[in-house]
Amino acid sequence: MSRRENETAFNDYHSPAFDLACAQFEQTAELLDLPQDVRERTKVPKRSIVVSVPVRMDDGRVHTFAGYRVQHHLSLGPTKGGLRYHPDVTLGEVAALAMWMSWKCALVNLPYGGAKGGVNCNPLRMSRQELERLTRRFTQEILPIIGPQTDIMAPDMGTNEQTMAWIYDTYSNHAGYAVPGIVTGKPVSLGGSLGRKEATGRGVFFCVLQLLERLGAKLEGLRVVVQGFGNVGSVAAALLADAGARIIGISDVSGGFFNSKGLDVQSMREYVGTHPTLEGYPEGERITNKELLELECDVLIPAALERQITAENAPNLRCRILAEAANGPTTIEADATLGEREILIIPDILCNAGGVVVSYFEWVQDSMQFFWTEAEVNEKLRAIMERAFSDVWTYSREHLVSTRMAAQCIAVRKVADAKRMRGLFP
Repeated sequence: MSRRENETAFNDYHSPAFDLACAQFEQTAELLDLPQDVRERTKVPKRSIVVSVPVRMDDGRVHTFAGYRVQHHLSLGPTKGGLRYHPDVTLGEVAALAMWMSWKCALVNLPYGGAKGGVNCNPLRMSRQELERLTRRFTQEILPIIGPQTDIMAPDMGTNEQTMAWIYDTYSNHAGYAVPGIVTGKPVSLGGSLGRKEATGRGVFFCVLQLLERLGAKLEGLRVVVQGFGNVGSVAAALLADAGARIIGISDVSGGFFNSKGLDVQSMREYVGTHPTLEGYPEGERITNKELLELECDVLIPAALERQITAENAPNLRCRILAEAANGPTTIEADATLGEREILIIPDILCNAGGVVVSYFEWVQDSMQFFWTEAEVNEKLRAIMERAFSDVWTYSREHLVSTRMAAQCIAVRKVADAKRMRGLFP
């Protein structure tokens, strides 16, 4: 099959997010000089499933949702990745997220391949009962391809520990016994790990500290802007604020807030604990998402959706450091512009890896039925994040490439080597 025929064969994944992930991969593969056969096997998702998810809504009608699960590769172990509930979910987006998860797991040396799942729905407009029925039916539909040694789900945008508890219960009922390892990010009372909920945001915090240390800069008084105030953005903002940084800008789906003297992060976290969004929050100057991204600051943390930093707004960013807490927040064109402007980037597959690291800890603890203290979890997380950051920083300096390219090279090389050594069956 020619390269053109191969690309055509997999165009079902075509989407802005998947095209971005593939473009990043091709840049990396060129630099590594990967053979074409290894390149194609490393890039293309191993397995995907599209399912119909019929759900009886509270008003009695039956609505059928589209659900997806993509497993990118299984060469290093079972696949691992979140489950997303969002109205813009597509197969292509899920495939891109699965690919990024593969590189993330490889970069931090976890025995996983990447996976991702999603259901096209708006969880903010659904009742708890509707979400439970949706989750249980989706789990049933994908039962043939998931398992604690096959594919393990975790929370992502629009899902949480309650979602994971429903999946755990549904899978266990089919198995006939409790299978806590089928998901991570579940409640601690059901075998979840202490520190898991905060892990992704804490990993972002550790990465920022590592970069500041190498720059000889202090955290005290650092001006930080956070786009996205979900679990990741809110935790990262809180940890940075507690350590002395000044969080001058925060946004969520309802819009942005600005205060040059610093926003009260704890107050905002308490507000979203009782409201769906920050809409109506009484403090701070209201600004648009565009204005928020272009605020003058030391650290900008995109913690929302993909492709937020584009060719249009990259020239207007006024940060020194871009810490990518979201997956794929920067387009290829924007990345080139930021490089020319010498804005330092902590790439997504490193910056937001804390969540999957502690998910791995949870999976291990469930397997052993021996659980660690939160202090032990956080210290183990810190050690892994610091080692991965050091690996990326060293590779970047030794090979004279960007931190993003360094992270991608380390990760892609590991996966490609695994495929090459295992060979092609049959």
